[in-house]
Amino acid sequence: MSIPSIVYKAHATGNDFVVYLDAEGTYEPTADEVRFLCDRHFGIGGDGLIRLTHPQAVSDLNDKQIAVCAVGNADWFMDYRNADGSLAEMCGNGTRAITLFAQRQGIAGQPGGEPFRLGTRAGVKVLTSLGDVPTLGNDVFQVEMGSWKCDDLDGYEVTIPGTAGSARGTFVDMGNPHVVAVIEDAFSSLPTVEQLDLVTKPVVSPQIESDQNVEFVRIDEQSEGDNEGSATMRVNERGCGETLSCGTGLCATAITLRAKTGIDHWTITVRGGTLRVDVTDDDVKLTGSATIVGKIELL
Repeated sequence: MSIPSIVYKAHATGNDFVVYLDAEGTYEPTADEVRFLCDRHFGIGGDGLIRLTHPQAVSDLNDKQIAVCAVGNADWFMDYRNADGSLAEMCGNGTRAITLFAQRQGIAGQPGGEPFRLGTRAGVKVLTSLGDVPTLGNDVFQVEMGSWKCDDLDGYEVTIPGTAGSARGTFVDMGNPHVVAVIEDAFSSLPTVEQLDLVTKPVVSPQIESDQNVEFVRIDEQSEGDNEGSATMRVNERGCGETLSCGTGLCATAITLRAKTGIDHWTITVRGGTLRVDVTDDDVKLTGSATIVGKIELL
């Protein structure tokens, strides 16, 4: 195997990963190895695999992407693969999980220290370690997710094969593609968030060539005076199926909700926990916890 003998299991609000350090750049995984390690019956199990390495050791990166990391002072790179072995541009929860791992490896600073600059296929992300935060959990990080793009509101139709009804969805580019459907309102005939069948992959029309993650969201509370809102979200991720949390999906959700309500700050509950998302015209910040579950020796 082109995988080191020691790997780790980590998660960030239930979005779980196999992670490992490849300081020398000699352990780039194959798609078959990713599928094996992420298999929940025959492997370790995870929504994806993250190799922490240097940008120059990632074979699919071009010179421009490597230069972006250099300009952004990102010596370390999050080489993220979906559970099906495919490459992914970004994973917001994955940035927190791998930064906690880097912290435990002595690579990233402790709470109160310098922010960690992490290269990804969607550019450099900056993570600040906040330590324990009562409302969000232990080992909390704030991720500066950077710029975003949002198409026309409700420009897509979203359906789920075998489930009656449909909803309108909004395309958001977070470096990876998302379609966010706000349901349980006058424009949706789908069941409630809790009743959705997200084992089945949603269908988006018009079709998006790159495929996409799809978020289903309910607004629970909003206060224009406080500029605060709360919502509940579930997600089906391309290459993974339903996951307990999706960081870029949480950001895409908050961006869509801001466009619909004018509220900038959202507390969003997913099946894996609660996170905070803060949106401006220029960027979006995601704040949530991360956990290292264990150390595993491969035989």
